Amino acid sequence: MTSSAIAVSGLRKAYGDRVVLDGIDFEVAEGSVFSMLGPNGAGKTTTVNVLATLLKADSGTVHVAGHDVVTATRQVRAAIGVTGQFAAVDELLSGRENLQLMADLKRVRSGERVVERLLERFDLVESADKRISTYSGGMTRKLDLAMTLVGDPRIIFLDEPTTGLDPRSRRTMWGIVRELVAGGTTIFLTTQYLDEADHLSDRVVVLDQGRLVAEGTPDELKRQVPGTHVRLRFADLDELDAAARVLGGGTRDDQELLLRVPSDGQSKSLRALLDRLDEYRLNAQEFSVHTPDLDDVFLALTGHPSEEAIAS
Repeated sequence: MTSSAIAVSGLRKAYGDRVVLDGIDFEVAEGSVFSMLGPNGAGKTTTVNVLATLLKADSGTVHVAGHDVVTATRQVRAAIGVTGQFAAVDELLSGRENLQLMADLKRVRSGERVVERLLERFDLVESADKRISTYSGGMTRKLDLAMTLVGDPRIIFLDEPTTGLDPRSRRTMWGIVRELVAGGTTIFLTTQYLDEADHLSDRVVVLDQGRLVAEGTPDELKRQVPGTHVRLRFADLDELDAAARVLGGGTRDDQELLLRVPSDGQSKSLRALLDRLDEYRLNAQEFSVHTPDLDDVFLALTGHPSEEAIAS
């Protein structure tokens, strides 16, 4: 059985009459990527701050790396790294100097060797001695994560780490996250990019108005939302007409010669559909199964689209 890197029970936090976290429970398996999704103001950053010992909860229990965040703060901090929404780097220093400063603060043995290794790992050697003010957004975020890795934390909190990055820089960060997890590191990720959670996550929770409204793997969550269908493209209108009569319940697009037929996407259902077409000697030129994505899940669970969907 996989042990828990993080265990949260009954976590509650309020500011006056405004309840930010309303008794949430979840566990994060060691060596996995756990993503927390939710609209702005849902309580994601508050959760990260509590787990990282930066904020005290009103009630509930939180264990990180096997330690209570209230009674064993020092042990928790020794086991974690945190990369926030905004890069925590000194723009007056170079990349190398920022990393060396972090190594000195953490009293890392062989600090210079650690700095060189991180510069190589994050492809920052050529720019190592340049001021951060000359770095691109992607380079700055890479350096920020490299600084988080000084001291080899077992658990890393990434709070919207790719916000504002171009697609290439985002995918570079995804590759780094995968490498970390392959090496046994646990990643707790909050993100507004649902494709990011879909690509990286072993498990996802959706937080809305301080409550967890869903939890599961990305595929499990997508299966909870209706909308899976088979898409068939035919050679001409006659075949489209015939297929629409034979299959029934489909939605057609005469201009594209498409027929969309509701389905659960399972092999038994697909076989029956194709057998039905074959029985009437109908042939689809194209055949594909389409399932809801995490944007659809987000909309269904929270009642509004994600920030990513709004931006696009």
